Amino acid sequence: MIIGIPKEIKNNENRVALTPAGAKELVKRGHTVYVQHTAGINSGFADDAYVAAGARILPAIEDVYGIAEMIVKVKEPIASEYPLVRKGQLVFTYFHFASDEALTLAMIKSGSICLAYETVENPDHTLPLLIPMSEVAGRMSVQEGARFLEKPQGGKGVLLGGVPGVKPGKVLVLGGGVVGHNAALMAAGLGADVTIADISLPRLRYLSETMPKNVKTLFSSTHTIEQELPTTDLVIGAVLIPGAKAPRLITRDMLKLLKPGSVLVDVAIDQGGCFETSHPTTHANPVYEIDDILHYCVANIPGAVPQTSTLALTNATLPYVIKLADRGWEKACEEDPGLELGLNIVEGKIVYPAVAEAFPSLKA
Repeated sequence: MIIGIPKEIKNNENRVALTPAGAKELVKRGHTVYVQHTAGINSGFADDAYVAAGARILPAIEDVYGIAEMIVKVKEPIASEYPLVRKGQLVFTYFHFASDEALTLAMIKSGSICLAYETVENPDHTLPLLIPMSEVAGRMSVQEGARFLEKPQGGKGVLLGGVPGVKPGKVLVLGGGVVGHNAALMAAGLGADVTIADISLPRLRYLSETMPKNVKTLFSSTHTIEQELPTTDLVIGAVLIPGAKAPRLITRDMLKLLKPGSVLVDVAIDQGGCFETSHPTTHANPVYEIDDILHYCVANIPGAVPQTSTLALTNATLPYVIKLADRGWEKACEEDPGLELGLNIVEGKIVYPAVAEAFPSLKA
């Protein structure tokens, strides 16, 4: 199979979809790998490393899309890439269609096969290609939240860990999945007073048994969230419904319960956000203020730490890339029901139920 690795062009997206080690594995199996010039440079991988692994370098993004049977990316194609995706081409990347109608329409029109990292499942219903980036995003959410709590950044001036004689800052994590778990661990490690909220009692029991002593668990409801907000400094939105829009857990009216200078970090922004006042931001302009509350809603948080993120992502994606290249997408998906769940749009038709529900007028 001919595999193409374009350079990511979304704002401040520094990751690359394949390492030189991954390219070597594919070339070893008889596949051809084309990498766009400097695609890996921001993750620490120069063109020479890909050439040494047996890949070929192409100068422009149009060349990569033009020759490849399978495009492997990190983030969804942006508007300038829409015309480059062609009929019958397999695109394997994060898509998050449910929160982006323009992207959904463009991919339907292209006639391509859109296989989304975020909806591939393991037999136990965990999400193997979302987990590594959720781990990074969860940990970074606290790192970034702590930074924007600093007064020069517009925050209230709270040190999450406190100091002897001064209480630590309070962190509320909404969602006890991979993002929430990692956010709570990071906040706890800083010495914060952490509460993690979820609607699954088995998950809350697990977290209660395994988390550090400065992490408390809470059954999530509008009432319990409202009770927590007046004393909370940092809220991490970490809820996920695979492939679907995130539920809105904090409304604009609820912002008045927070003290001025508090920070909201919406890790669910790729799926539309879990705060009513959320809209996507970039690493270039990561925060905005509504009702004296800072909102951090960067849609590609792991892109800020590309060396770590690229390695973590490709560790997870490479076995699937190899399977798709060796067998072709149809046979690979037929043999692996979990991979088949990654199919979101196939040759003009939405085939993933949660995406279809998000856009009822687009159903075939």
